[in-house]
Amino acid sequence: MIKKVQLPLQTLNLVVGFMVWVLISSLLPFIREDIAIAPEHVAIVTAIPVVLGSILRIPLGYYANVVGARMVFFISFIILLVPVYYISIATTLTDLVIGGTFLGIGGAVFSVGVTSLPKYYPKEKHGLINGIYGMGNIGTAVSTFAAPVIATKYGWTLTVQIYLGLLLAFVALNFFLGDRQEKREKSPIMEQIKGVYKNEKLWFFSLFYFITFGSFVAFTVFLPSFLVDFFALDKVDAGMRTAGFIVVATLVRPVGGWLADRFQPLFTLLGVFAGLTVAAIILAFSPAIGLYTVGSLLIALTAGIGNGVIFKLVPFYFNKQAGIANGIVSMMGGLGGFFPPLLLSTIFSITGSYSIGFMAFSQVALVSMVLVLWLYYMDRLSLSKDVFDSTGQGIIVTNASGIIVSVNPAFTDLTGYEEEEAIGANPNILSSGRQDADFYKEMWSQILTEDLWQGEVWNKRKDGEEYLQLLSISTVKDDTGDTVRYVGTFSDITHL
Repeated sequence: MIKKVQLPLQTLNLVVGFMVWVLISSLLPFIREDIAIAPEHVAIVTAIPVVLGSILRIPLGYYANVVGARMVFFISFIILLVPVYYISIATTLTDLVIGGTFLGIGGAVFSVGVTSLPKYYPKEKHGLINGIYGMGNIGTAVSTFAAPVIATKYGWTLTVQIYLGLLLAFVALNFFLGDRQEKREKSPIMEQIKGVYKNEKLWFFSLFYFITFGSFVAFTVFLPSFLVDFFALDKVDAGMRTAGFIVVATLVRPVGGWLADRFQPLFTLLGVFAGLTVAAIILAFSPAIGLYTVGSLLIALTAGIGNGVIFKLVPFYFNKQAGIANGIVSMMGGLGGFFPPLLLSTIFSITGSYSIGFMAFSQVALVSMVLVLWLYYMDRLSLSKDVFDSTGQGIIVTNASGIIVSVNPAFTDLTGYEEEEAIGANPNILSSGRQDADFYKEMWSQILTEDLWQGEVWNKRKDGEEYLQLLSISTVKDDTGDTVRYVGTFSDITHL
């Protein structure tokens, strides 16, 4: 029973964590009526919670493996009671910065669920499960929509204090319903970091999540004030539009995970970054509110799908170090939400326009699309190399002139020649002398006419021992029909 409630419980935990994470940005139009905040400080106040919410994802992901998700959520929500109360009695900008910094814990809990939940499901469902958990992002929409409505009636101070009761309720839920028997991994944190940091896929996924989740977070914290200042919308209307953005991005996240479970996830990411490129170009032209809405919703749609796809890829490639890998990738996504608001505000203060910032974002998305395509082909090459290296038959590859350009480990095992000794040599280094010139003349005549020869050949190893090979030689041609290489595969059949 306890195991079955982990998905809904941890998803609701994420909802609450994200509700708290964006508490200040959701209420900022109301807070500014009581606390003087200069326009150039608005982006800092809204971005500050993102910093700690990003950095803490690494240790929280790690400790989710060490002590279990139940304890990490339980302690996190207890700690969050302090900054939430502190913000409710804030009277200065400094108070908001201090309290907002520790609100980041609410965003950091994201790495807990993506580390814990895959333990309860088979691999072919990890994309969907993490996508469903990721719907907890909707907590940002709940705060963005509900907090301004409550604050309009009761004031922002009481609104913040309501969150204290919500946190206490989930402290109790995790204490009683959290899984005390969750499978745990207790390898040292530095050992896990060493196991992943040299893998280039980790940094590719971090970059991709930096853009997809970063754009989600950036628009979440940026839109409420932007819509009020730039389009002169009232605060509740701006909150509802931002909530709509968040809902779209959240609901399509499991769709992204589902697509990644069933299709090639890297191809799905190509579509994601193509959509982000187009959307950013639309926004770069500073359109009217109608077209601006279209561009924003396209970003919500593609970013949400991208978020779901990436957290199918991470546990697939980093199963043994899932906590650390999830923490690093999700940290980069959180930091992706920190920089765009600051960058856009700086550009606006210099140029009086946001166009340059959005155009720069479109170029970053375009470059990412190229990198995804490159990663896909590198993955294919890596797969081919794994097959090449692991096959039990010896493989020898020559160029069109018959000079060896590649051999596999089985070649060395069967012949005694190391790779560096074979490459650049002629395959006749293996000749035993038992076959006469007519044999080889007939063999190459068949290869040149039929592109394939199979038969038995007596060859010798490096130490001079002769053995009988079952040999197959095939021709590889390019698109124009010219021969570019020959591939020979062989096995020892001396004792058969």
